[in-house]
Amino acid sequence: MAPPRVALVTGATEGIGRAVAFSLGRAGWSVGVCARTPDRLERLLLELRGAGIKADGLPADVGNEGQVKALTAHVIRALGTVDTLVNNAGVLIAKTFSELSVEDWDATMRTNLRSLFLVTREVLPGMRTAGRGDIVNVASLAGRNGFIGGTAYVASKHAVLGFSRALMLEERKNNIRVIAVCPGSVATTMLENQPLLPSVPEKILRPEDVADTILAALHLPERALVSELDIRPTNP
Repeated sequence: MAPPRVALVTGATEGIGRAVAFSLGRAGWSVGVCARTPDRLERLLLELRGAGIKADGLPADVGNEGQVKALTAHVIRALGTVDTLVNNAGVLIAKTFSELSVEDWDATMRTNLRSLFLVTREVLPGMRTAGRGDIVNVASLAGRNGFIGGTAYVASKHAVLGFSRALMLEERKNNIRVIAVCPGSVATTMLENQPLLPSVPEKILRPEDVADTILAALHLPERALVSELDIRPTNP
């Protein structure tokens, strides 16, 4: 009998992260989740458990090394060794370069890039021991293309792609798949009130579209790896 699947999803209380947590849970994974705000995280856990999903987690800033260590240790104790990591936490500070502050830059890199290193570092040894695992890094089509107001965000997502490509080459020999997912515009709170990024909510992607794509990649035979996936609205 196959061991139970255990996922850890960062930035899980809204948008893509929330959709992924429910998608994996309904597909049979136990789900570890985190977010910065304790009350929102508690509501999410109640909703996941109410849907019959085994779930646990802690509030955490995934750019903080100590909090990441506490989070991953808690999830492993509560649910078991993490075999599926979804690095989803992200921020978008859309400002032209002349308006961008050092604080904006650092906040973007802390959440969008540093967190990948910190969380991956904590779960990777368990995957290596088990001889299998999946690491999904939520990048963006901005990791391939620039946009006005995106100097910090675009730089961070280009870095996510580079991180993912190098880690994939290192870890595939250990039967660990590293998958970078690059969504286009998704109808989430991240895009709300962004005058530099106008969009039509009815025509862009939904969080569930991205979650379904991630689940499909994870359901491939373990011998098969889709290392990068672009997801675009069909008719934007």
